[in-house]
Amino acid sequence: MAKSANAFRTISEAATEVGAPQHVLRFWETKFPFVTPVKRAGGRRFYRPQDVIILKAIRRLLHDEGLTIKGVQRLHKEQGLVRIAAYGGADATFSMDADLVEQHPEPGDTTPDTVEMAGLRDVLARIEGAKARLDVVLAG
Repeated sequence: MAKSANAFRTISEAATEVGAPQHVLRFWETKFPFVTPVKRAGGRRFYRPQDVIILKAIRRLLHDEGLTIKGVQRLHKEQGLVRIAAYGGADATFSMDADLVEQHPEPGDTTPDTVEMAGLRDVLARIEGAKARLDVVLAG
């Protein structure tokens, strides 16, 4: 019988779902302070559904998008956990490079179209972030 979508996952279950070895998940905990599984007596880790989403996002950013660990840390610092979580969903299909570049017009470019488009892209990013938060809440 399969676990409920809301059930906590052991490290082996989370590793399988994320597509990364267990030791990598433990390593990511040391590099990303926002990766915080529940630890029970004896140090056993249990991952909430939102933890698995974040881990999938980290794997995608590191392996598929080509970011470094410092790049993911910077993304978290600049745009927050919700923005990172958007990369962990199955429907997160946008490209990070184009998304980040298009949000910010070139310095000195103040044409209304460029400024409006940058504003619209910012609104879209906020909506995607809100959707990611709702998905996490509904899954939990």
